[in-house]
Amino acid sequence: MAVVVLGATGATGRHVVSTALQRGHHVVALTRQAGTFAPQDGLDEVSWPEVTDVPALTRALAGTKVVISALGGASAGPTTVCSEGIRSAVTAMKAAGVARMIAVSAHGVLETHDKSLYSLAVWANVAERMHDKETMEQLITASGLKWTIVRPPKLSDHQRIGKYRAGTDLRVRLWSSVGRADLAAFLVDEAETPRYVHAYPRVIR
Repeated sequence: MAVVVLGATGATGRHVVSTALQRGHHVVALTRQAGTFAPQDGLDEVSWPEVTDVPALTRALAGTKVVISALGGASAGPTTVCSEGIRSAVTAMKAAGVARMIAVSAHGVLETHDKSLYSLAVWANVAERMHDKETMEQLITASGLKWTIVRPPKLSDHQRIGKYRAGTDLRVRLWSSVGRADLAAFLVDEAETPRYVHAYPRVIR
């Protein structure tokens, strides 16, 4: 399977690239500048310095089957990386005839923006990123694509455990988290065997 990874050089995106390659998939990694990854079989690296560059993304999508977005944003201050990147991706996917998108969002957006301790804490710390993800989600759900929006809790960098819990109604607590490597495994699992089309799965350690 040919997989396009947006945000490929981010902390989660790198795990998605390596996981997909380990499973024998062909990966097209979108990066801000070429040469970020060491050359290896099955990996094509495509320079995408501006997330608003739709033509470059459209060309990169030729012959692929699924887009996995691990786009992030600035750790502080206003950011529109996720929403602008997904706006470009939706346009490019329609032009290239690619129908399947799996995007990483966050628990605590839209209807999960409630009075729980987790939601209150995340909005107190990264509200600008959450606003960006809310706009991103609305663009995805209005796209007409076969989408899955993944809403993990806090992400950690611990080594892969090799298992996770996924579901649309898992309870997220203040201390809930999932490792980026295990999240990447779920994203590739979902690309291989779609279980949550037009759904919002949560992934927890």
